[in-house]
Amino acid sequence: MPADLRRTMSLAHATAMVIGIILGASIFIQPSEITRLVPSQRGVMLVWLAAGALTLSGALVAAELASAFPDTGGVYVFLKRIFSPALGFVWGWAMFWTMHSGIIAAIAVMLARYVAYFVPLGEIGIRVVAAAAVLLLSAINYLGVKPGSIVQLALTVIKLSALAGMVVLLFALGGRAHHALPVMADDKTISLSAYGLAIAAGLFAYGGWHMVTYAAGETHNPERTIPRALLGGTLTVTAAFMAANGAYLYVLPLVDVARSTRVAADATQHALGAQAGGLIAVLVVISALGALNGIILAGPRVYYAMASDGLAFRWLSAVHPRRQTPYLAIAAQAVWSCVLVGTNTYRELFTRVVYTEWIFFALLAAGLFRLRRRPDYQPAFRAPGYPVVPLLFVAVAAGIVINQIRANPGDSVVGLGLIVLGLPVYFVWSHHHSRKAAADAGH
Repeated sequence: MPADLRRTMSLAHATAMVIGIILGASIFIQPSEITRLVPSQRGVMLVWLAAGALTLSGALVAAELASAFPDTGGVYVFLKRIFSPALGFVWGWAMFWTMHSGIIAAIAVMLARYVAYFVPLGEIGIRVVAAAAVLLLSAINYLGVKPGSIVQLALTVIKLSALAGMVVLLFALGGRAHHALPVMADDKTISLSAYGLAIAAGLFAYGGWHMVTYAAGETHNPERTIPRALLGGTLTVTAAFMAANGAYLYVLPLVDVARSTRVAADATQHALGAQAGGLIAVLVVISALGALNGIILAGPRVYYAMASDGLAFRWLSAVHPRRQTPYLAIAAQAVWSCVLVGTNTYRELFTRVVYTEWIFFALLAAGLFRLRRRPDYQPAFRAPGYPVVPLLFVAVAAGIVINQIRANPGDSVVGLGLIVLGLPVYFVWSHHHSRKAAADAGH
């Protein structure tokens, strides 16, 4: 760990980061996609369970890698150490310009749209509120990783408690509105392809599980803390997703769940009355804030690590002398995310490149096979189920990528091109850095 970064994140903070990032607003809004693909109560629950199990497989891979390479930067470090600095650079390049900043912008805009439930906002007002949320949470994380992680823990506890309360209310009071005989498909008539697409949609809802690894350099005993946080966090979220979807299906007919674009609000209003809409809006705002804070906390650690390796502008590695945060990297991320919000370009960028992160996830899982052949490889945690677990995860990740390319070849090629563009940038940058280092050494 660099001497200028302070280890202040505990197991509770790291676990809250995993839960808070994954448990965003998607579970309150769009389980409809999965229900449309798999119109069966049993099938829907199996999809959410399968997606949770596969997410756990990825988390186990990340846990082992984090225990072996407990450095600031997470996935960037793993790719660099297993394969090549070029691959690590491309990951960081994609994160900053599209994947990570695009997620920040998208969640911020969604948060602002739910704020508009209480305060009338036009399209410009929504963008202003979204940008303000990004700047506010970035300012909190500028103050230190401890304030940022404390906010994360508080928001995670609040939204888990609120989600649990919503589930209890739906099961307790939804019976009076409960449809007596839901329309159910015969599970045998649902194709394997439909199940595959539904599981892929579920995996995107579970997204963000890997981000806690970015802050390993500021975590107490990261070799053990991060694996525990990943396992505890993914299991908690899986249980939460299963409970929420079970409650939705208890209150609403399948056809209504499939049609809804805000299923939590529809289910709650069905059970409690029209006045319940505001409660769900508050819950979505809190959940979005928690996810946004965790993502804002995580990203700058990658840019800091890249800059420390000479693979990004040196000023991105600057650490505040008193706050001990990568404050310029935090600022850069905030500015670019606000640009994406203001220009409304985040949606096109994000939807084109989001699938590409699964290429890197597949490489991480495949990397375990290379690492375990090295005699000097001694991780503090070894993923159980080897080699089945990483093989399964590689297959699923590859399937997601192939399916996306088949479904949207044009957008997929453009998105992949934006990522691959990082390679020539890497070679030019690394060549310049090598020449500069040689010249400095000559003096």
